[in-house]
Order: sequence, then C-alpha cells, then structure tokens
Amino acid sequence: MIRFRIALLHLILFCQLSIVNCQLSIAQTFTAQPIPDSVFQRMKGRSYPEGCTVARADLRYLRLSYIDAEGCEHVGEMICNKAIAKDLLDIFRELYRQKYPIERIRLIDDYEASDERSMRDNNTSSFCFRKVSGTTKLSKHALGMAVDVNTLYNPYVRTGKDGRRIVEPSTAVKYVDRTRSFPYKIVKGDLLYRLFLQHGFQWGGSWRTMKDWQHFEK
Repeated sequence: MIRFRIALLHLILFCQLSIVNCQLSIAQTFTAQPIPDSVFQRMKGRSYPEGCTVARADLRYLRLSYIDAEGCEHVGEMICNKAIAKDLLDIFRELYRQKYPIERIRLIDDYEASDERSMRDNNTSSFCFRKVSGTTKLSKHALGMAVDVNTLYNPYVRTGKDGRRIVEPSTAVKYVDRTRSFPYKIVKGDLLYRLFLQHGFQWGGSWRTMKDWQHFEK
C-alpha cells in the first residue's frame, strides 16, 4: 500500500510538472532568412537531393511559434520558397495568436525526406524536392510553394487506375470520413482555411478528382 501511494504521488507530481511546462511562456518567434549552412547540411541528400533544380537562394528558412491541441507552445522549422515566406509568417502568426492547434512543425529532413513518415507523425512542412505521388510531375512542394498541415488527420486520397482507393499516409484511413469529429481536423471555412485563401492559396480539400485535405498551394 505504501509503495502504491508513493507511485501515485510520483504520477501526480509528473502530471503537475507537465502542465506547468505547457504553461511556460516561450518567446514568440516568426522569422525568415536565407538557409543557414548548418540547416542546408541537414537538407542535402534528403529534401535537397543531388540534381535539385531549385536554387538554394530561392528558398527561405522559417522559425515559427505554434500551439498544439494541449495548449503547449513550441517553435518549429520550415523551408519554403521565398515568394511565400511573408505569407507564411503572417498566417502562422495569426494561427498562434488565435491558438489554432498544430501538433508539429519539423523539417522533413528529420524523417529522411520520407513524406509517409512525416505525415504519419502529423508533421507540418513545406519544401521537399519530390514528384506528385503516383506521377512523374514535380510537386508544388518541390518548389517550396505548398504547405501540408496536420497531415495525419487530413490525408491525401485518390483512386488508382485499378479502382483501388489510395490513402496517404496509410495510417490515416479512419480520417477519410470527414463527417467524424477528431482533433487537428481541417474543414472548409475554419481559421486555417480562411487565412490561406486570403493569401492566395488553393486548398486540396476542394479538388474534385482527389482530396488532399492537408494541402495548400500557390
């Protein structure tokens, strides 16, 4: 009984510390700059493979404050095209101000540039020099002109040539039913949707032949 009480006290203390940590104030960070050498080294051979046709000088490294569904504050990293850097700073600053939940913003290089791994982790990212899934066409992400947000809960869905439904990430099948309620869900008309459209982006959730609820492009 004594051991149980001690274990319970430790659990309560841990939970209290976790809450305090979430409430600790982090200085707001919304910056854009040319890609530092240290960051570019992380990208080389991953999101920036050999033969990448996008100039490093055309990309920007962003640091963005955001708040997750538990109310914890974080600072994330993102690479995007310099043409949309200011748009993204404005959008994510307002999302932060209004506490719109985003679970994670990490460079896709932390996942070895695997879109599937990044999406399974509900990661939000932009630049990755790659082709559109199932095609030979370069993605808007290859130009740094698209952003995928809260990716696990807002999957990419299309029908293959054989009639089979393809869901990416493959672990997001239960989130294809958009009548369900779940955290980090993007819906037409919500704050995220409105901000991106106000800045001239298109939403993949509005596409007819496929759905890409996580995707905004310009």
